[in-house]
Amino acid sequence: MKYRIVLTGILAIALVACKKNFLELPSKTALSTPIYFKSQSDFQQAVNGAYAPLRSLYNNAWAMGELRADNSRYKFNPNDRGTIQAEYIADFTNDANNGIAGGKYVNDYQIIARVNQLLAPIDGVAFDETAKNNMKGQAYFLRAFAYFDLVQYFGKVPLHLKPVGTLGETALPLSSIDSVYNQIIIDAKAAASLLPDKSTQEKGRVTSGTAQTLLGNVYMVLKKWPEAEAAFKSVVTSGQYSLISDYAAVFDPANKNNSESVFEIQYQQGADGYASNFIYQFLPQPISGAEISAVTGVSPENALTIEGYNIPSPDLIAAYEAGDKRKDATIGTVTAGGVAYPYTKKYNHTHAQTGNTNDNWPVYRYAEVLLFLAEALNEQGKSGEAISLLNQVRTRAGLAGTTAGGGADLRQAIINERRVELALENKRWPDLVRTGQAVQVLTAYGARIKANPQAYYFPAGITVAPAAFTNISLLFPIPNSEAALNPYF
Repeated sequence: MKYRIVLTGILAIALVACKKNFLELPSKTALSTPIYFKSQSDFQQAVNGAYAPLRSLYNNAWAMGELRADNSRYKFNPNDRGTIQAEYIADFTNDANNGIAGGKYVNDYQIIARVNQLLAPIDGVAFDETAKNNMKGQAYFLRAFAYFDLVQYFGKVPLHLKPVGTLGETALPLSSIDSVYNQIIIDAKAAASLLPDKSTQEKGRVTSGTAQTLLGNVYMVLKKWPEAEAAFKSVVTSGQYSLISDYAAVFDPANKNNSESVFEIQYQQGADGYASNFIYQFLPQPISGAEISAVTGVSPENALTIEGYNIPSPDLIAAYEAGDKRKDATIGTVTAGGVAYPYTKKYNHTHAQTGNTNDNWPVYRYAEVLLFLAEALNEQGKSGEAISLLNQVRTRAGLAGTTAGGGADLRQAIINERRVELALENKRWPDLVRTGQAVQVLTAYGARIKANPQAYYFPAGITVAPAAFTNISLLFPIPNSEAALNPYF
C-alpha cells in the first residue's frame, strides 16, 4: 500500500492520542515517532478516529454500489464535462486512474491503519476490561468491514494486520481473495464475541448484532448457507431488532439508530464538518435555485450546474409492484430546467442550510437481515421458513404475500425484493455480482440505454460512448496511484 496512505492513517491517530517532542530528530527509516496510549481515554479517541473515514467513504459509495448497476443513472450535461468520473463507473469505461474508486481504496486503508495502530498496544495497557473489550470489538469489526469492502470491489489486496513502522513495511504483496476472506471472518467473529448488544451499546456504534450481520453477509458471498443462516438467526432471535411500521420513517433523521438499524454511518448537520449532503448530489442538473428550494424547502438555494447523479433509472421505477409503499418513500419527482425527473427521495429531509443535511446512511437494516436469512434458508431447501421471512418485509410494504413456491423461483423473488427494499442503499451492484447476474443484467441494461438514450436522461442527439457496457468488469483495478509505488504490483 502506498506510503502516504499508511502514514496518513498513523498521523491521524497521533494527532489525538500521542505526545511528540518536536526537538527530537526523526528517524530516517521509521515512519513516525512512537505513539503512546496510556489510558482508556486515549484508546477511546483512537476508536473514534477509526470510525471517522466512514463518512468520506460513504459520500461517494453510491457510485460503485448503485450507479454501477441498473438502479440509477446520471443526467448527461454537455455543457460541463469537468466532473464526470462517476459517468465512467456507470458506463464501465473507468480505468485505474478513476478518483472515486481511488477514494474508496484510500478510505478503507485509513480505517485499517488506524485500527492496527490501536489494537497493537491495547492489551498492554490496564483499564476497565469491559470497556477494553468493547473497543477491541469495534476495532475488529471496522477492520473486517473495510477489508470486506475492498475484496468485494478490488479482489486481491494487501493484507495489513499490524502497524506500519518502517518504510519497508508500507508495501506488501497482494494477498489471495481466500486469505482476505479468512481474515475478515476471524475479525468479524472476534468482534461478535467482544461487542455488547444494541440495548447496552452507545448509539451509533457497532454491536454484536452488527458483527453477526457482517459475518452472515460474508458467508452469503461465499455461499456458505448454513453458516449464514446461523449468523442471521442469532440477530433475529436476539430480540434487539424489529421492523418500523412506516418504511419512510426508517430514513428520517428524527429516527436515527432506530429499532431497525443494525449499522448506519453517522452524519450531523452543522458547522463541525460532520454533515451529509446526499440530496444535493442526487438532484438532476442543471437546476435553478428555485427548483431546488421546491424540493428541499431551504430558501434561497443556489443553482447547481454540473450534472447530478444517482437518479433512479426507469428500470428501478418499473421494478416496484402496484401499491408498494416503498416507491413513494424512495423516489420523488423534481423539476430541473423546467423538465420533470425522478430523484432519490430517500435522503431528502428537513434541514436548515443548503448543502448541509442531517441524513445518516443505512449500511445494514433488520429488513436486510430477514431477506438474507430467507435467501440462505431457501438455498438449503427450507422454502417455508424463507417465505415467512420474505412476507414480513412485503407486509410492511403494503403487499400481499409472495406467490413464489421455492427453489429458483423464490431465489429470484428474494433478489427482486432486495432490489426495491434496499433501493439506493449501495446493495444492487454487490447483489448482482454475488448472485452471478451482473454480466447478463448489465449487458442487457446497456443495450436498452443505447437503444433509447433519452429515456436514460441524455439530451436529444447524445448517447453513451461506443465503448460503454462492452466489458462488464466485476472488479475495479487497483488504483494506479497505489500500484505505481508498490514493487509487488
